Amino acid sequence: MAKYVFVTGGVLSSVGKGVSVASLGQILKSRSYVVGAQKLDPYLNADPGIMSPAQHGELFVTKDGAAADLDLGHYERFVGVELTRFSSVTAGQVYHALLEKERRGDYLGGTIQVVPQLTDEIKRLIRRGADANEADIAIVEVGGTVGDIEGQPFLEAIRQMRNEEGRDNVVYVHVTFLPYIGATKELKTKPTQHSVNELRRIGIQPDVILCRSDLPVSESIRDKISLFCDVEKEAVVALETSNTIYEVPLLLEEAGLGDYLCNRLGLANPTPDLDQWQALVDRLKELHDPIHIAVVGEHVRLWDAYYSVREAIVHAALKHDREPVLHWVDSRELAENNAAPLRSVQGIVIPGSSHYSSIEGLVIAVEYARTHGIPLLGINSGMHSIVIEYARNVAGLEGAHSTEFAPSTPHPVIDHTVDGDSSGLRRGTLPCKLTAGTRAAAAYGSGLTYERHRHAFELNNHYRPQLRNAGLVQSGLSADDEAVVLVELRDHAWMIGCQFHPEFRSRPDQPHPLFVSLISAADAVMLEGTQSPLPIN
Repeated sequence: MAKYVFVTGGVLSSVGKGVSVASLGQILKSRSYVVGAQKLDPYLNADPGIMSPAQHGELFVTKDGAAADLDLGHYERFVGVELTRFSSVTAGQVYHALLEKERRGDYLGGTIQVVPQLTDEIKRLIRRGADANEADIAIVEVGGTVGDIEGQPFLEAIRQMRNEEGRDNVVYVHVTFLPYIGATKELKTKPTQHSVNELRRIGIQPDVILCRSDLPVSESIRDKISLFCDVEKEAVVALETSNTIYEVPLLLEEAGLGDYLCNRLGLANPTPDLDQWQALVDRLKELHDPIHIAVVGEHVRLWDAYYSVREAIVHAALKHDREPVLHWVDSRELAENNAAPLRSVQGIVIPGSSHYSSIEGLVIAVEYARTHGIPLLGINSGMHSIVIEYARNVAGLEGAHSTEFAPSTPHPVIDHTVDGDSSGLRRGTLPCKLTAGTRAAAAYGSGLTYERHRHAFELNNHYRPQLRNAGLVQSGLSADDEAVVLVELRDHAWMIGCQFHPEFRSRPDQPHPLFVSLISAADAVMLEGTQSPLPIN
């Protein structure tokens, strides 16, 4: 039977619950426990796949092709697991399941209420997630902030689980924020006290409080929080902002949290093995020569929109002992034929997205990279941009486009998938056969890879011969040869487009081969000038 660690957040959103969950997972995994992770999101959307990055940040894709919250990326990168759709639960999914049961007559015409029907369904999904991960310890993050009206059923469900699972099998961790008041030059604990009081009002007494702060947290502040929140002093843990998020597990372990959780849950407490993680953090904190990489897309001013792409670049750059300097380039500005932001970079990444309003700016970025010899990795929509630019300007297919953006294009070189599922998507982890002698095959060092897909448009097979004859190498194919998964340019030093999402498989200690190869190629490019990265608001 799994043990449960429930993580809630207080005072404000974006307090760092996702990284906290991932870090807890790492320190428990280092003790040889099987750790599962799950995110409960109170919003009513049933499918995160249609949510805009402008509101929700990056859309993460699990190994079975499910759309999920970006926090699952933290879980996977820190804990080294591959999660499934069972690790992502939204209120919309819960209500949908309830209504389906009601239509089937499961409730025999009875009244459906928040308690017990809704909370029972939430508890069922939590346990299903733990079982799917075959977890010794299931860490469950409750999205949102304590006090949000939509989060109440989830909090009530996890409150009930302590009685049902046994008090020694459930721990509550509350992540809060200590604001700094400049006028008095002090951190304030009152918001934390109010947040904990709100939790206690609904019947949850936190066992651990993680105190997020941008400044050092004194012992007197920990004493005060311990007193007023009725939490043991050793379980009030200061979590100061660090230079790299990958240092957080080490900070929590140093604070004794791993030992405390094992003791609280009645688990054996073997010596943690964090040596490799410590070495990774030490390397990240070293000074390295910079390498300038542009990330081109419509959502570059949103910090979370391309989170996994950003981390994948960091992982790959570290492999080459380089410090990435990211230049965030708005593709809509490039659509105005302004390529100046690309003139001082050594490599370009175009992330995929289902929420681009236009692809023309991406096409301009591809043309610049092709004509100036700049290494470029195009992901999903980025691959489509490579195909469209090459079709127009090299293969002579005037007006070539994607039917996603131009349904009446005379040359639909990008069109709907030929064998998607019932929703029209090709999704999940699928094999990709690599063509011998290509740059893609060299990057992987093998002839086969398995990658995560989630897309509705891909290269139109009708144009495969014409594009191949013009020099667009089809360097990766699906298992049945019916879909082009990777393309590259025959007459370019390094330009690769992939239909899948390599960023979701990148780990700090195991960077993805395509990103590693991109950084290697970019490292050979000499800078023409200097440019400050675009600030993110």
